Amino acid sequence: MVIMELPESVEMTTTTTTSGIENLNSDLNHSVRRRRGSNGFEAASAINSSDANMSEDRRDVCGSGAGLETVNERSKSVGESSDVIRKEDDRNDNVANGEESKSTETTTTPFKFAYRASAPAHRRIKESPLSSDAIFKQSHAGLFNLCVVVLIAVNSRLIIENLMKYGLLIRAGFWFSSKSLRDWPLLMCCLSLQILPLAAFLVEKLAQQRHLTERAVVTLHITITTAAILYPVLVILGCDSAFLFGVILMLVACIVWMKLVSYAHTNHDMRQLAKSTDKDETSDGDFSYDVSFKSLAYFMVAPTLCYQLSYPHTPCIRKGWVARQFIKLVIFTGLMGFIIEQYINPIVQNSQHPLKGNLLYAIERVLKLSVPNLYVWLCMFYCFFHLWLNILAELLCFGDREFYKDWWNAKTIDEYWRMWNMPVHKWMVRHIYFPCLRNGIPKGVAILIAFLVSAVFHELCIAVPCRLFKWWAFMGIMFQVPLVILTNFLQNKFQSSMVGNMMFWCFFCILGQPMCVLLYYHDVMNRKSSAR
Repeated sequence: MVIMELPESVEMTTTTTTSGIENLNSDLNHSVRRRRGSNGFEAASAINSSDANMSEDRRDVCGSGAGLETVNERSKSVGESSDVIRKEDDRNDNVANGEESKSTETTTTPFKFAYRASAPAHRRIKESPLSSDAIFKQSHAGLFNLCVVVLIAVNSRLIIENLMKYGLLIRAGFWFSSKSLRDWPLLMCCLSLQILPLAAFLVEKLAQQRHLTERAVVTLHITITTAAILYPVLVILGCDSAFLFGVILMLVACIVWMKLVSYAHTNHDMRQLAKSTDKDETSDGDFSYDVSFKSLAYFMVAPTLCYQLSYPHTPCIRKGWVARQFIKLVIFTGLMGFIIEQYINPIVQNSQHPLKGNLLYAIERVLKLSVPNLYVWLCMFYCFFHLWLNILAELLCFGDREFYKDWWNAKTIDEYWRMWNMPVHKWMVRHIYFPCLRNGIPKGVAILIAFLVSAVFHELCIAVPCRLFKWWAFMGIMFQVPLVILTNFLQNKFQSSMVGNMMFWCFFCILGQPMCVLLYYHDVMNRKSSAR
């Protein structure tokens, strides 16, 4: 239904005599009477006669029949437009629901309309908000808030029940213990790893000055990057260190290795471009690259794994924002530690080896472990990828903050791996995937090589601190390859379906990670018992 409004040519003030005002009011009332039958609305007021100073031209237009015919023609054309009808229908609905705000008194008084009983209440086809055709077009913020409230309520009850039944299980030396001082070799190893970027810089500086051949440069970089991995592995295996400190050192070592590979590969590519530019006599471009220690130092601490000479920068550091993010980091890190100590450790310690016991019992243990393990994994993601990397980026004025995408909406395993860890994904694409394609390797084989590299580093980060090489993490990552094929097939078969997303959550978070936790824990316990 159309809500009639006073056209702009009529919304004005009057300065004429009483006869002019009466003519204006009679013409406008006649226009409203002509429209009342079609839309079910009635004008409640006319133009105030106390308005002043209307010009002669506008008085002539308002008083003439031609002016009113123009107004009527505009009203008819608006009534015939479907888009305008939809907008005005929505406004009518707001009027019916009491959502239309009252107009304020100004120098011009607009028409006031009342919702008539004869006005149509149903004008077009509409879907229910939760129907399959309209569910993804609606906002579900309220339902999301409901889920958050329910989760908080349910988990609060479970936490209170657990504390009443078992008490506080966090040990006194959870955050710091005097025994942790025995891990000082790992700290020294972590600090001494920074010598390797300096060695890579010297190699690149000599290569830029053409004091080294390209083969010598490649050989030296292979030696440096290999030392970045082997040195921490030997230190961890040679010391009786805690598992947490070993994992941290291996993560730092893997990050240093990937950064050094990117630094060497990028500089090699820039040298090749510079040489090709020098040989091309017809080229008007002048390409040169700079080996700067400042660029390398910034790259080694920046939240990225891909080296380049310059990065997008933010104008300033928001100190208050950094403080708030740091407080969140402390809170969620403490929550993660509480869940591990209060829930995961008792479940794991009271379970049997999942491959050596009853199958139903193993499934029950895995499902019981899946919920707290999922919470820890989500807290880890939020603490590292969102809080820590954003804090580091803010302190360094690093502009590109896309450390992850909406991986929780991934419909395939392949899509998840492309969105969950953007620094590693960009490194894989830049230094493994596309180099393989440029060398004639098929696309499928290139993807398999990328998964193979990822599987090796996942195994190193877990097996070395555990001092146990069972290849569970390696097989877990390589098992993603058939899952990629399966979820891609399901996505192509069921278009616009969330089947792949449900499989991702099921296989990756509900079954895969808890199974790996149980396998590694019991293998470590068996190794310690056999060593005694």
